[in-house]
Amino acid sequence: MDTDLIWQRIDEQRLELAALIETLTPEQLATPSLCDAWTVRDVAVHLTHSHTSPARAMIAACRYGFRFNTMIRELALRDDTTAGEAASKLRAMVGSRRHPIGTTPMAPLLDSLLHGQDIAVPLGLDRPMPTDAATACADYLWSTGFPFHARRRNEGRRYVATDCDFAAGTGEVVEAPIRDIVMLFGGRTNAAGALAPST
Repeated sequence: MDTDLIWQRIDEQRLELAALIETLTPEQLATPSLCDAWTVRDVAVHLTHSHTSPARAMIAACRYGFRFNTMIRELALRDDTTAGEAASKLRAMVGSRRHPIGTTPMAPLLDSLLHGQDIAVPLGLDRPMPTDAATACADYLWSTGFPFHARRRNEGRRYVATDCDFAAGTGEVVEAPIRDIVMLFGGRTNAAGALAPST
């Protein structure tokens, strides 16, 4: 995917997620998400944090001793933004090309796809992933180490998408929809199901 198309998909995802978040009841917002220690509301709030300024991001990193996973988790938990405010912020982010310091545009694209599932799956909602964006994210996850280490964690298997042109790895063949592969590579083993080798 070229950069313009990546940002187009990010904008589409943000608009869709904003609309979804606005429909959720207080009980749904309080539902545990697929992200450890986060509710659905916390995930919604986190999605707005990709617009944190470099200066504020550096201050937060120092405060948490450059333990980035801890920083990301705690910032969402401590942010008192409401779901409605998060939806408004997501809409306001459309058209912007800002992404977290030290990352590429793939980071907010991946965030929108994975966290969209983190919200939808525990609520029993089906949320399709755009095939081109999901394929790009699967490639990105496979070729990137920190923080998911998809290649290392899935050594000895070859993952083949059943609904698009994607394959990665060597070994026993595992066939699955690209959405399940992205979820697995992104560490959502509790949602991707038991992706067993094909017989």
